[in-house]
This record gives sequence, structure tokens and C-alpha cells, in this order.
Amino acid sequence: MATKRRLAIIGALLAVGAVGLGWQASRNGGDPDVLLLHGNIDIRQVELSFRDPERIERVEVQEGERVERGQLLATQALERFQYAKDQAAATLAVRQHQLDKLLHGSRPQEIRKAGNDVKAAEAAVVLAEKELARLKTLVARKLSSVESVDRAKAQYDSARESLHALQQQYALAEIGPRREDIRAAQAQVEADRAALQLAEKAWTDAHLYAPQTGVVQNRILEPGDMAGPQTPVLTLALPEPLWARTYLAETDLGKVRPGAPASVYSDSFPGKAYPGWVGYISPTAEFTPKSVETSELRTSLVYQIRVFVCDSQDQLRLGMPVSVTIDTRQQPLAQPGCGPRP
Repeated sequence: MATKRRLAIIGALLAVGAVGLGWQASRNGGDPDVLLLHGNIDIRQVELSFRDPERIERVEVQEGERVERGQLLATQALERFQYAKDQAAATLAVRQHQLDKLLHGSRPQEIRKAGNDVKAAEAAVVLAEKELARLKTLVARKLSSVESVDRAKAQYDSARESLHALQQQYALAEIGPRREDIRAAQAQVEADRAALQLAEKAWTDAHLYAPQTGVVQNRILEPGDMAGPQTPVLTLALPEPLWARTYLAETDLGKVRPGAPASVYSDSFPGKAYPGWVGYISPTAEFTPKSVETSELRTSLVYQIRVFVCDSQDQLRLGMPVSVTIDTRQQPLAQPGCGPRP
């Protein structure tokens, strides 16, 4: 009796195993070397925003519109940025003129004037010296006061000091400005030039350009809205690269290598195979996502993979459910890629 019971249990287990093998074969299209996976189309998205806070003047594109790299998408109000540019340009012009003045040195007329001032001061010294000598003679003859001699002596000393100062000015006019002053002026010009470039960059950043070719997915803000670095204006979907995000069971992990050729199928275009290749295999495991969970894999660990797809006719869309087949017998592609679009 116990023997019959054991035989019955073994038979039931064999039947369950046969059912499991049949499900595995149907999943792989009848070929155990061909993996059949399920997932969704995925693409990269870019949230575009302005660098500086300012109100939006214009938004040039609509949702669903295809844009090319470098195309103007939106513009902020430019008055404030233009004023900053004009101010920086004027400041740079002033500093440049000051530097040019130092580089050119003293003008010939200024040098001649300094020389003439020295000659006039020399004459004044001679005159003061003669006046002092005359008064000393008169004092000796008791024809003038001692105070007059003191005043003449002071005037003579003052004339000599003035002459010395004018001689120094004449020498400086001939030598020209100091090298340290020239270098300081050059550094100031460079600083002002950088300030102008920064103002021009802010003016440029008030224009929002497409970083790559893509499709406008969301138009978040409108003209009149306040935009800044933390507030996206548009969301751009990048059609390339395009991939199917799917998951590989741990038992199949050793069968698939990066670059392995694959085919992607969509219910929207029955029977059409989109060529692709395995471009990424996650290094970490995770539990099966709910979107692809089955009764068999509910508690299994899987690895996310990306199967890059060639879609020359632009038929696949973000989030579209797809099926992926990978023939594990084929060698990885040496140089995977889609080539240029027609």
C-alpha cells in the first residue's frame, strides 16, 4: 500500500515537471536556446531649464514637435541681460583706454612742458639768490632790515625746493609709467573682459536651445511664467539610443553576453522584427518587477538588461510593451550599431 502511494506521488511530480518543461519550451518558442523576454521600450529624457531666473518671453515649440540639435526652443525676457552686457562693455572700454594711456607713456608735449617748467624754476632760483645777496649787502650797510633778509632767504629756499620737485617730474615724464602700474592695468582689463564674457554668457543662456535631436514631450511652462534653474521649461525625449528594458532570470544569466544579437517585436506591428543587441546587463540582482511578474517568477531574482533597438521608421514609442528574443547560440556582434537613418 505504501509502495503504491509512493509511486503515485512520483507520477504526480513527473507530471508537474512535464508541465513545467512544456511551459519553458513554449516560452522559448520551442527552442531552449532561444530566450523569450518581455519588457517595455525606454528612451532618455532631458529636462531643459534656464540658468538664471527671469520671466519667459517666448516658447517656440509645441508638444510632439521634433526638434534638431541647436534649435531655439524658448527665450527669456532679455532687457536685464542686455543692460548687464552694455555696462560690462563700457567698463571694459574705460579700462582699455587707461591701459593704452600707460602703454603709450608721456606725450612729447608733456615732456617739453615739464622741461620748460624746470627752466622757469631754475630762473626763479637764480632770481631769488640774487635778491638774497642784494639784501644782505643792504643790511651790511644798514640800508635794510634783517627781516627782509630772512624773507628773501625763505623765498630762495622755496624756489630751490620747487626746482627739485619739477626736476623729478621731468625725469618721471621721460621714463614713463611704472611696469607695476602697467601690469595692474592689464590685469584689470582682463578682469573686465571676463566680466563682459560672463554677461554675454548670461545673455546666451537666456535662450534655450535643443542639446540634441529629439521630440518635445512636455511643455511645462508658458510665456509669462517665471523660469529658473530649478524649474524645467520643456521635457525633451531623445529617440536615440532606443532600447527595450527587460529582465533576465538568474538561471539564464550565463547564456547572454553584451553585444549578443536580439530581435524585438511589438503588438502594434505584428510579425515585424526590429534588430538589436544586448547593450547592458545590470551587475546587481533585483526582485521581478510587478509589470513582468508571473506566478513562476514572483519570488525570483532577475537582472535588468537593455536591448538596444534599431527603429529606422520611428515606430516604437516610450513605454510600449515588446517581446525580445535572444538566440544564445549566436556570437556577440563585433561592432553593434544601427547605422545612419535613411
